[in-house]
Amino acid sequence: MKKIGLFFLLISSLAVAQKSALEQKINSITEGKKATVGISVLGFENNFKYSKNGDQKLPMLSVFKFHIAAAALDLVDKGKLSLDQKVFVSKTDLKEKTWSPFREKYPAGNIEVTLNEVIDYTVALSDNNLCDLLLKLIGGTKKVQQFMDSKGVKDFQIRYNEQEMHEKNWKSLYENYTTPNSAAQVLKKFYDGKLLSKKSTDYLMKIMTGTKTGTNKIIEQLPKNTPTAHKTGSSGKNDNGLTIAENDIGIITLPNGKHYAIAVFVSNSTEADAVNCKMVSDISKAVWDDFNK
Repeated sequence: MKKIGLFFLLISSLAVAQKSALEQKINSITEGKKATVGISVLGFENNFKYSKNGDQKLPMLSVFKFHIAAAALDLVDKGKLSLDQKVFVSKTDLKEKTWSPFREKYPAGNIEVTLNEVIDYTVALSDNNLCDLLLKLIGGTKKVQQFMDSKGVKDFQIRYNEQEMHEKNWKSLYENYTTPNSAAQVLKKFYDGKLLSKKSTDYLMKIMTGTKTGTNKIIEQLPKNTPTAHKTGSSGKNDNGLTIAENDIGIITLPNGKHYAIAVFVSNSTEADAVNCKMVSDISKAVWDDFNK
C-alpha cells in the first residue's frame, strides 16, 4: 500500500512540476503585454490541466462558428437537415465590408450550394455571410444557446450574428462570450462524442483540421502536418486602436497519438496585431514543447 501511495505522490509531484514549468514559460511570453490573455489547456488522456484567466468571460468572435456548426450538425443527426440538401445563397445574403471568401468567389450570388459547403465555408474559411445563412437555417442564435445549454456547456453566451456584430457598436462583441476553460472543455466533450454522433464528430473534426484562417496562431510553430482541428476568431482593431479579440481554440494530436485541447484568447489588447498573434503562437509552442518533453 505504501508503494502505491508513493507512486501517486510521485505522479502528482510530476504534474505540479510540469504545470509550474509551463506557467513560468507562459508568464515570460505574456509579461509586459498590454492585453488580457486567457489560456486553458486540457490533456485528454492524462487529464493535465493548466489555465491562466481560465474562468474569465472573453469575447469569442468567430470562435463561435464551432458552436454554430455543432448545433447545425445536431439537426443533421436528428434528421431535420441533410448535408446534401441545397441551400440558396441570394445576392442580398452576401453583405459587403465583411470577411467573405464565398462572396469573393461568387460575387453575383443567386446560387445553390449544399449544406456541406455552407458549413465548410463557415468553419474552415470563417465566412461571415455563410455563417449568418447557417444561423438563419437552424433558427438563430437562440437555437445554438439552447443546444449548448442542453449539453451542459457552461460559461457560453451567443446573442448576435455576424451582421449584427458589424452593425452594432463594438460593445456588442462582448455579448458573444465564453471562458478559455469552457472552450477547452467543450472541445473535450466534442472529441469524446458527447455533443454529436460519431459520424458528425468525425466530419467536423475533418473540417476544422482543414481550417485555412489563423496560420500565424496555434499551428504556426507546431511541426509541419501536425493534426490540428481548430477554430480562429479575430476582431481587428476599433477606432481607438483596441483589439477586442485575437483567438484560437483547437484539438492537437501528439506524435504518440494522444491529444490535448488548447484555447488562447487575447482580449482588450493595445498591442500590434503581429504581437497579439505571436503571443498565441508562442503559447501554443510552449504547450507543445511541454507535452513532448
